[in-house]
Amino acid sequence: MIVFFYDKTFEGLLTAVFDAYSRKIFPDKLLVEGDVAPMFMEESYTVMTQSDKASRVWKALHEKLSKSACNMLSYVWLSELDGSDDLIFRYIRKAFDNKSSVSIEMNFGDNDILEVHQLAKKVDKEQHSLKQFIRFQKAADDIYFAPIVPLYNALPLAIDHFTDRFSDQKWVIYDLKRKYGYYYDLKTTVEITLTDDDHILSGKLDESLMAEDEKLFQDLWKGYFKAMTIKERINLKLQRQHMPKRFWKYLTEKQ
Repeated sequence: MIVFFYDKTFEGLLTAVFDAYSRKIFPDKLLVEGDVAPMFMEESYTVMTQSDKASRVWKALHEKLSKSACNMLSYVWLSELDGSDDLIFRYIRKAFDNKSSVSIEMNFGDNDILEVHQLAKKVDKEQHSLKQFIRFQKAADDIYFAPIVPLYNALPLAIDHFTDRFSDQKWVIYDLKRKYGYYYDLKTTVEITLTDDDHILSGKLDESLMAEDEKLFQDLWKGYFKAMTIKERINLKLQRQHMPKRFWKYLTEKQ
């Protein structure tokens, strides 16, 4: 077995592709630096991430694949699932080795191509769920705060939507699972990491941190939601289908 060790970044993965073709040696497995090597490893190589190499591979991929297919590879990376990096590597290699004038991206008879397509759709669905189900809470410092725990690392895909949609207010959207988020200050959106996020793990700001009118607005919204509900037509199964239960703890109307 041939193993490549890399730094677990998308740029590092693209560099691994470049080095594999340069060395004419292709890995059976990609591992992160520090991982335990397989028992029957024949050869190993440590990839040193280089932006210029990664850029050349990415540019070449855009010549071989459609923009949509390249986006799918980015989405699969954001899935963070075990083996997704190996899947992307195999897909890229098939794209480069393809001698046909027809792109590989619609060859769903190939398991790797089908899996990339299906996994990218799941990540894309997650970003749309974030756009639908994120609820902001107004803090005492007039910053609107929204905690989330998405299945996949889909927040980067949705952040432009929130920057455009809520451009008139300061806000923070924070991924509790991955310990990072984005802060918008009315001008720019920047990635942040909170040094202490224990007080937001429940998905709600403590009342002592809320703006004076936030609790009132939450009560009004819950009252409106309750008043609009027709009890005889409640269908919890259908609710869970269109509004996954994992989001409910962050929805004011479901508290």
